Parts: sequence; C-alpha cells; structure tokens
Amino acid sequence: MEFVINNEWFNKAILDVAKAVSSRTPFPILSGIMLVANQEGLTLIGSNSDIIVEKIVPLTVEDKSIVKIYEPGSVVVSAKYLSEIIKKVPNDVHIKVNENHSVAIKSEEIVTHLNGFNSEDYPSLPKVNEGNHIEVPCLELIEMIKQTSFAASKNETRPVLKGVNFTFTENRLSMAATNSHRLAFRSLPIKSNITGSFAVPGTSLSELIKLFNQDTKQINLFLTDSYILFKSESLSLYSRLIEGNFPNVSELLPKEFKTEISLNTTDFLKGIDRASLFASVTKNNNVNLEIKDNKLKISSNSNEIGKIEETQSIKYISGDPYISISLDGSFLIEALKVIKEDEIRLSFNGTMRPVLIEPIGNTEYLHLISPVRSY
Repeated sequence: MEFVINNEWFNKAILDVAKAVSSRTPFPILSGIMLVANQEGLTLIGSNSDIIVEKIVPLTVEDKSIVKIYEPGSVVVSAKYLSEIIKKVPNDVHIKVNENHSVAIKSEEIVTHLNGFNSEDYPSLPKVNEGNHIEVPCLELIEMIKQTSFAASKNETRPVLKGVNFTFTENRLSMAATNSHRLAFRSLPIKSNITGSFAVPGTSLSELIKLFNQDTKQINLFLTDSYILFKSESLSLYSRLIEGNFPNVSELLPKEFKTEISLNTTDFLKGIDRASLFASVTKNNNVNLEIKDNKLKISSNSNEIGKIEETQSIKYISGDPYISISLDGSFLIEALKVIKEDEIRLSFNGTMRPVLIEPIGNTEYLHLISPVRSY
C-alpha cells in the first residue's frame, strides 16, 4: 500500500473519523483508524462498535489532485498518533505500508514509522440494503434533531428514552424524545420506502450534527437490523440502534384543552429566562405562570434570595381565563429556544396536567411539559 495525500484534506478526514474512536477499549485495533486505498481514493474508518464513521477522500476535487494512489491496500493505524503526526507535518504526506503492517509517514524531510494492525482483523461495516432508503435535506434533518434531542433522558433506568425515536411512514418522518417529564416532537413530510420505529442514541445524533455541515445538501438514511446509516456523498455515520419499546406519542398528547393562549415567542422566552434566575436555586427549578385578567404573570421566588415577577400581554385567549401552574424553567427555555416562529400557543388542562407548546403557523412541531409542584 502506498499513496500521497494533501495534508489539509488528510488532517480533516482523520479528525472526522477519530470522533468514533475510543481510547478506552479492550481491543487495541479499535483504537485505530483503518485506511483503505483503491482506485476511487482513500477511505478512512473509525469505530467504537456503537458508532462507525467512514470518510472518503476523492482523488481530485475541482480538477485539483488530492490523493495519488501508487499501490492499493489497507492497514489500521493508531488514531491518536496518526492524528498528532499529521497535524504537525508541514506539507503533503507520503505513506507506504510494508507486508508487516509497518507504516512509514514522510513529509518533506520528516519521516515517522508506526506499527500498524492487519486490516483483516478490523470489524466489517454493517451491510445495508441500498434499495431501501430515504433522502432528507441535510439542514432539515439537523434542525429536527436539534428540536428534539435535548428532551431525551439522561437516566440509565430506561435506555430507550436516552435516544430519539425515528418513525418512518409512507409519507412522513417523525422524531420524538422524552424523559417522562417532557416530550419534544417534530415531523417532516417526505417520500419514504421505509416503515417502522427506531430509537437512535442521542450521543450518535450529537456527532452527526458535528460531522455534517452546510456543504452537505442531502443525507440518505438506511436501516439494518441493529444499525441506522446516515450517508452523504463522502461521509457515512453508522449508529447502533437502542433496543426497547418507545412510548406511543399519540397516546401522550391531550385531545382537548380548557385554556389556550398565544404569546410572542421572544418576549416569553426572555421572561422565562429572567424568572429562571431565582428558579435555578429551587428543587424543581420552578417558574410560576398565572393567567388573570387577560394577562400572563411570570414569577419565581427563593426564600433565601428573593422574588421576581413580571406581566406580559396575551395576544389571544380562549376557554377558562384563570389558571395557575408551575413548570421547570430550564425545560421551558430549551423548548422555546428552538422555535423559529414569532408566536406560540400554550394549551392548558389545569394546574397538574401537562402544558402543550406549539409554534403558530407550524403544525409539524410541538412540546409537552409536565408541571412541577410549587411546594
């Protein structure tokens, strides 16, 4: 195996796949990156068994030579040391691997030798059915993840709740996340030949957001029995799915409400943010909402510090004009921050029933938050 590669491209590709490599593994080969050189270019693969990242560096980009392959082949090299070496060399990198998997790395007059691993011992990629996939605009997929993943549970008790549930139907992709105290739900009309419901770890989705950027137009989604694959033209992220049954979202959503109000999103967010200054020192991060005389009072208090309250205008109200409820301020802030619309609708069913938050003009997104006790 022998090739020469542009230093900047190589360094970026190593950084991308290294996100999937764990230094704490009982299997030394999994602390490495697999390099595969062939007539299409150079492929790098990193894996920790839960996620796998595959990056393809093409031979040319816009008629500029990026990789020259002199001899095809493959090897696994320590991710830590390969990354550090390539970051510190000044120019294009010449790599040559002998039959004993010894890797010679040369840049100008700098020569480094690393002991590699036999690539045949590296885990193979999960096999996917290329015919069954859906295509999603990259920016919309990332927005959906950002609008749901923060609501996933941090608790190990129910592993399935630590993920975001992807539901595929014939004409829609839906995502839902919950920690049993709140629920974030987002859907997107889309053509799909995949059906089913699958829980994807929140940690995998965090890596996806970092890996795929604005230069990526479309992402293709593929499914296997135990993995989901997010794939663009040159980058692939495989994530292991979480076993278990995710709650039926439709059963959690109230069908009728006693009170509905509409508010300016930004003003409400700022008011909750101010109230959370004192709410953060209470046990349940309580922010109190009270509707009275067609006004909304937002308040919080701490016996040790003091009290804060303000009144905001309600744009529209229907149903019972009087209600008082306490909600977790941090839950409210996280839900409101990812809403782009100028106005929101808050729907109530009493003091101890969940509150539904919906952007006005967008039926594809909603958030449900359970109240907390104010004593």
